[in-house]
Amino acid sequence: MAEGEFALVRKYLEIALNKMASWVGEHDLYAMLADAAAQQRDESALQHYAPLAEELAARYDHKLYQAIAHRAWGVAHWLTGQHTESETLLNKALELFQQLDTRWQIGRTLFELGELALSRSENTAAHEHFSRALDAFEEIGALPDAARARQKLAAV
Repeated sequence: MAEGEFALVRKYLEIALNKMASWVGEHDLYAMLADAAAQQRDESALQHYAPLAEELAARYDHKLYQAIAHRAWGVAHWLTGQHTESETLLNKALELFQQLDTRWQIGRTLFELGELALSRSENTAAHEHFSRALDAFEEIGALPDAARARQKLAAV
């Protein structure tokens, strides 16, 4: 999704939440809202949507959404300077995504681990995470994400 589109994601997902079509459940929308908040680095939205996404994903034992909620919480903790908690949750998300073989999600989570490592001035770890993210993105042809990972690698 292009960067400009992210500004509209939350608005339209919240509208959908209020209208609740029969083909979509709250767990779907809360997972998407938590994920969008993580991508936008929106602390307030993360604090609101991550617990809802986590609760419903656990209720339905939805592994993909559990991993998305873990990643959202990982970003939330990173933004508030709780790096150890962030790393734990991002690794938990990564493990679930790997079990599900969701390569784009794996790449996105590795990218977040790279961002966390950069914020801790752990350049070797950041390089490793961004490199692995790039591999995951290139494997599936996620060109915009691969370009972002290449940019980060060049800056490390």
